[in-house]
Amino acid sequence: MGLKYANKINKIRTFALGLVFVGILVMYIGIFFRESQVIMIIAMLLGLLFIISSTVVYFWIGMLSTRTIQVVCPNCGGATKMLGRVDACMHCREPLTLDKSLEGKEFDEAYNKKKQEKGNLS
Repeated sequence: MGLKYANKINKIRTFALGLVFVGILVMYIGIFFRESQVIMIIAMLLGLLFIISSTVVYFWIGMLSTRTIQVVCPNCGGATKMLGRVDACMHCREPLTLDKSLEGKEFDEAYNKKKQEKGNLS
């Protein structure tokens, strides 16, 4: 088996979930500094900022997810949402593309960049 690719929407959701855990961890570390109220308050506020930023990321990817193209994966038959020219199936991680000029080419997320050099398309 070759490399397994991850769906972009799932990558962003995983990042947002990580922000929640980092925020809780920073707040938990702040508890150990109860004697120093300044450090504890800074840790609590920093943790809160991580959690708020996670909420913003979740909201952003949710709004972006409503505008994506939904396709049926030819490998597993599951419905998946695609961002960009190339993406991976949310279920089986099969590389997918809607661009006929990219069919049969090696999967590369660089195909999603707006401006490409001519050498990258070979």
